[in-house]
Amino acid sequence: MRYSKIPNSLFIKNRKNFIAQMKPNSIAILTSNDVQHTNADDVMGFAQNNDLFYLCGIDQEETILVLYPDAAKEQNEAILFVKETNEHIKIWDGEKLTKEQATELSGIDRVEWAKDFEMILQYMAFEADGFYLGHNEHLKRSTKDQETQQDRMIQWCKQKYPLHEYHRAAKITRDLRPIKSQEEIDLIQKAADISVEGFHRVLKAVKPGIKEYELEAELTYNLVKSGATRHAFKPIVASGKNACALHYNTNDGVCKDGEMILLDFGVCYANYNSDTTRCIPVNGKFSERQKEVYNAVLYCLKEGSKLLKHGVVHSKYEEQMAALVEAQLIKLGLLNADEVSKQDPKKPLYKKYFMHGTAHHIGLDVHDVGLYSRTLEAGMVFTCEPGIYIPEEGIGCRLENDYLITQDGNINLTAAMPIEIDEIEGLVG
Repeated sequence: MRYSKIPNSLFIKNRKNFIAQMKPNSIAILTSNDVQHTNADDVMGFAQNNDLFYLCGIDQEETILVLYPDAAKEQNEAILFVKETNEHIKIWDGEKLTKEQATELSGIDRVEWAKDFEMILQYMAFEADGFYLGHNEHLKRSTKDQETQQDRMIQWCKQKYPLHEYHRAAKITRDLRPIKSQEEIDLIQKAADISVEGFHRVLKAVKPGIKEYELEAELTYNLVKSGATRHAFKPIVASGKNACALHYNTNDGVCKDGEMILLDFGVCYANYNSDTTRCIPVNGKFSERQKEVYNAVLYCLKEGSKLLKHGVVHSKYEEQMAALVEAQLIKLGLLNADEVSKQDPKKPLYKKYFMHGTAHHIGLDVHDVGLYSRTLEAGMVFTCEPGIYIPEEGIGCRLENDYLITQDGNINLTAAMPIEIDEIEGLVG
């Protein structure tokens, strides 16, 4: 692995917290993600199932974690199954984890080969009353057309053990994962620090005529050199009018003199992510109109981020952030105050120029798990990302930082990334 070893005390603690929420005499089974293929024998690479990683720290395919805290035999309370290296794998792909290495990473004493999973589980299954199984539960993710290892495990268990009770492991992990431990905060901070370095490379490289993908390349070079796993998501490098498409990421445009570039990017380090957005002038100087829009968004970020604190209701926060942006849109001459006062509350006029939410959980997932009906709590990490998009002027501006919620406010984990106009103008080129 590229990243520094994570203390297995983190995963031991996570398992303890998970087990505390399990129903009596139940077995939890969590599986790794599949290796996704492109065409022929080529693969996209591997990204671990984050619930599994959260509980054992193993970053390898064909991994299964079994937890049975009420097992009759102590050796069956936690079992980790990993892929065994054979001569073919050793020659073509290199060696996989040994049992000893898996124990060192996870803190689990009993490690078995994945091929023995079904046989070993059967020795315990009929003593148990139910199973906790993993599944990808997320508001913004539809998996109806994708069969995963988790789906196959659910089907297999229900066919093999149809009369057991079944429970959702994700219901427990979505309760636990939003509150970050210090080890997790440190990993998110590391990802953020690498993002800061990447942004500085972009500031040095940007100039009229450069391709958007050339700036993406600066980000890619920096994260690979820094030992990060991958981009947290495909970077958005959107110049001019491209910045008005919220998820634009073809990054094949030419950055033109007089335009502004929106950079929305993140780093995945040890499976933990950062998510930041900045806007910079192609020629090194913001136009007066660009400054007006930029300062309006920056004001909303500064004021809105103050609202991210322990005990806040997420929906109320979003309402207050929307009100901040709405007021700035009036100042910019994009909305009429009289019309706003008479608007249909169900169809607010600001949606024409600001159409997205501004705060999401971040951690093992960029849009990390967690219920937004739950109030903000100390230990959660949220983004704050207001924006204003004016297609008719070819201006799209969004600014985003990552904040750790504390008992008395928050800490900006991305404070080192330049954001003031004079800072950015002084660094471009």
